[in-house]
Amino acid sequence: MLLVLHRIYFPEGTHGLLQYDGKTICYTIELPWLNNRRMVSCIPEGKYILKKRFSKKFGWHIHLIDVPGRQFILIHPANDAKKELLGCIAPVSNCTGIGKGNYSRKALKKLTDLVFPLLDKNTEVELLITSA
Repeated sequence: MLLVLHRIYFPEGTHGLLQYDGKTICYTIELPWLNNRRMVSCIPEGKYILKKRFSKKFGWHIHLIDVPGRQFILIHPANDAKKELLGCIAPVSNCTGIGKGNYSRKALKKLTDLVFPLLDKNTEVELLITSA
């Protein structure tokens, strides 16, 4: 399975459209592109393998594997990139401003409902991040 994240970059943040097979799953918010600097930048464009992950803070969410120069890049709920993200990707139902969105938990559930059954069957799920 291949998910595609089409990004649009702004100085204050990054917006994305997450799709599978040409159909929209949700939107995304991220930090701005600042040359992949840890904790302040979104990650580089490219293809990443996705895995299930659980934490007390986020519950079940998604981990991107082998991100260059970074560790523990996740897809987890957040509605304000600058206040809640350290390089991760937040699914949102709508973008409400640069780097901001709403109903992130609802968007994450839509994504995990699609992806987790495949991961549970050991089907490889990849995320391709590209410019819109």
